[in-house]
Amino acid sequence: MKTIIEPFRIKSVEPIKMNTSSERKIILEKAFNNLFLIKAQDVIIDLLTDSGTGAMSSKQWAGVMLGDESYAGSDSFLLFESTIKDLMGYKNVIPTHQGRAAERILFSTIAKDGDSIPSNNHFDTTRANILEVNANPIDFVCEEASDFESNYPFKGNMDTDKLENFLQNTDLSKVPIIMLTVTNNTGGGQPVSMANINKVSSIAKKYNIPFYLDACRFAENAYFIKINEKGYHNTSIKEIVQEMFSYADGCTVSAKKDAIANIGGFLCTNDDQLAQKKKDLLILTEGFPTYGGLSGRDLEAIAYGLKEVLEEDYLKYRIQSTKYLGEKLNSMDIPIINPTGGHAIYIDAKKFLPHIPVENYPGQALACQMYIDGGIRTSEIGSLMFGGNDKNGEPFYSKNELVRLAIPRRTYTQSHIDYVIEVMKKIKSNVHKIKGLNIIYESRTLRHFTAKLERV
Repeated sequence: MKTIIEPFRIKSVEPIKMNTSSERKIILEKAFNNLFLIKAQDVIIDLLTDSGTGAMSSKQWAGVMLGDESYAGSDSFLLFESTIKDLMGYKNVIPTHQGRAAERILFSTIAKDGDSIPSNNHFDTTRANILEVNANPIDFVCEEASDFESNYPFKGNMDTDKLENFLQNTDLSKVPIIMLTVTNNTGGGQPVSMANINKVSSIAKKYNIPFYLDACRFAENAYFIKINEKGYHNTSIKEIVQEMFSYADGCTVSAKKDAIANIGGFLCTNDDQLAQKKKDLLILTEGFPTYGGLSGRDLEAIAYGLKEVLEEDYLKYRIQSTKYLGEKLNSMDIPIINPTGGHAIYIDAKKFLPHIPVENYPGQALACQMYIDGGIRTSEIGSLMFGGNDKNGEPFYSKNELVRLAIPRRTYTQSHIDYVIEVMKKIKSNVHKIKGLNIIYESRTLRHFTAKLERV
């Protein structure tokens, strides 16, 4: 059948408060044109993020009631640990309250002033945590990623030639780790091939550098490997996942994505000495190593979610639903990153709003207009997020100006997505009227979360 149906039934509902365009204009003005500062109750369709915003299953909610809240050595932690070890194969599993906490602990224990950490693309919190320890995040995403219109299936791949050239011409003592994000959030939710994971792993071993996966969306990446990479069509998702992790020495994971939980994360490694350093810092910042800032019920829900996300029927629905939105936007000649990724659609705001210069944040301008016209909350992935001022106070801007429509897991139906499509059709008819923005307040790091902007 051509019709994509949700492989689940709705058991509980949450009402959506409706509002008008004129009301939303006032709300946006009071929030200084920053969608992060808008109350959830004032949003009709929330596509700000897919992190922690998905719907948990009846089994996960049952697990919430079964959660063992013991401070140390709880049964829920043992289930959490055994599930991750079975799936990912690492010796040491360290829970954290979310993915950025795992990043903070990792970089605080392995990186120092002046170090460089190469990746395909570092996302916002990863980049910020590297910069916080005075290290340098370096991106080596493949050249195919820059062509938004091509249908190259693995635009998340790292450019291994650039990686190797970098390693040949740098002090290796200042490269504590190589990372690879699967899928590549910064570059459009694009997957990384198994061949590329293997190649990066081989290079890391050649230069004796630890290799980690930033694996928030590991299952979605595995599904793309299954459908698009030769030799994996008849391989189970679990087997693909196990192979992916077998090439890495460790990983950071936000359980708020492919574990389909509302909170949580974890850090894994095969290095016992490093694991102890991480646990020492964990105790100072997050909590005891068997709960790491989470409750027993959180650990229980994550364990169930890590199993549910491997179901192929779910992954097929997930990927195809995202593709449906992308195909509709393509048919309206709204420029997006193709092919569609796993968790989101990325609109090319620079191309969609050519009359707004980068210094006036076209991505944020479009995101604001989507809220005004439809009550849709999205996230700018452009110069507001990745721009700033250099050491001399001179502004710099992102290569791309994108708007991410991140789709929460098991949360919205096709009619919600059809509504988004209708709103985008309206915006396109009046796109030339959209005005840019100026920043009037920004924080030192991760400015997009709290920045205040005004209309030009």
